[in-house]
Amino acid sequence: MYSEIVMDHFTNPRNAGVIEDADGVGEVGNPQCGDMMTFYIKVKDDTLVDVKFQTFGCVAAIAVSSLVSEMAKGKKLDEAQQITRQGVAQALGGLPPNKMHCSNLGAEALSLAINNYQEKKGGAAASPTHGNQESEVNS
Repeated sequence: MYSEIVMDHFTNPRNAGVIEDADGVGEVGNPQCGDMMTFYIKVKDDTLVDVKFQTFGCVAAIAVSSLVSEMAKGKKLDEAQQITRQGVAQALGGLPPNKMHCSNLGAEALSLAINNYQEKKGGAAASPTHGNQESEVNS
């Protein structure tokens, strides 16, 4: 059902945890399946120097959170905003159709954390471009 990559990120999640003095925080949830994700970011010189997450959810949700945190760490903010659900699912070796919403949640939570950081700085936040109709944003 799940690829080896998904199972590796689920059994050995990278970057799980909280950044207490985070520069930005993004939280999303899907009331239909119960998945909840919170992303925390630390930014220096417009670069994500640290990314952590807390996820309550299924195998796919945890794997997505782990992979998104790895994909984003070290990237410039605008590059990290370009992480898409399709890119996440592809990097995981695919997800079952009924779990694709999880890849959307991860990309959206990261985007919301970046927007939160930009709003705190007083800059214009980029709008998420992930087209997620399945999740509900909880700020």
